[in-house]
Amino acid sequence: MRVANQSGRLTLVADGRGVDVETASAGRFSADPQQIFERWDEFVSWARTVDFSNAASVIESELHAPVPRPGQIFAVGVNYADHVEESGLELPDAPFVFTKFPAAIAGPYDTIEHPGGSVDFEVELVAVIGKHARHVPVSQGWDHVAGLTLGQDLSERELQLSGPPPQQFALGKSFTGFAPIGPVLVTPDEFADRDDLEVSTVLSGELMQNSRTRHLIFPIPVLVSYLSSIVPLRPGDLIFTGTPAGIGFTREPKRLIGTDDELVSRAEGIGEMRHRFVATGRPHPLTTVSRSTHHV
Repeated sequence: MRVANQSGRLTLVADGRGVDVETASAGRFSADPQQIFERWDEFVSWARTVDFSNAASVIESELHAPVPRPGQIFAVGVNYADHVEESGLELPDAPFVFTKFPAAIAGPYDTIEHPGGSVDFEVELVAVIGKHARHVPVSQGWDHVAGLTLGQDLSERELQLSGPPPQQFALGKSFTGFAPIGPVLVTPDEFADRDDLEVSTVLSGELMQNSRTRHLIFPIPVLVSYLSSIVPLRPGDLIFTGTPAGIGFTREPKRLIGTDDELVSRAEGIGEMRHRFVATGRPHPLTTVSRSTHHV
């Protein structure tokens, strides 16, 4: 099953055609894509009965984030061995977790504000929680996943890495639009192997990242188990699972995103996102603060 957010309305998608869920269910389910996760199992059972014979074509430009208002966004750093190596770090003993703020969510084809500084790309598979999870064993991790979507963990490295530890990971990765996801959410049963999907980044025609999720150090069931041992995971929460090697900041010379670039992200079985960037005309945040003039 493939689920989309078309013009703010929950839409079932098959073969490029879409069915409006609120209309087809005669109001049983809301048009709001975010609300469906609280009734995910019921929704999946109903969706299997939907007739697509009179469905209209999905209009790509009308697709927005399939999870528009997640309550929590967890992100996992250095979760591919090749990315650990290029970052000059050691293999982690446990998942390295940070957060992205929900206000950073963007759609699959949005134009994103470029805040200045060093904006980098990180293609990621994103797991969407479909069932409340607390102290979940690894063997049951997939049971709590509604589906998978594609994401970019966009990062402004200067703010992210500024100052002494603890550094500003959450802020540097949460500028407006820095958590684009889409174009659809796909249920795990749709994949031949849900644990082995190709992901890639192409920046202005140049392949930058390409790997498969079988190379994750901590795969999705482990992440669900680990996170749920610390905090409840709720329906509609997101887990950005990590990025493979090839990011722009560690290249020599660096290859970062500029306002003339087009960023194309792909995930096998899910689809493609395309983003362009526009200058804000505002100063970078680090230039507007000074410890000598601002006191807490």
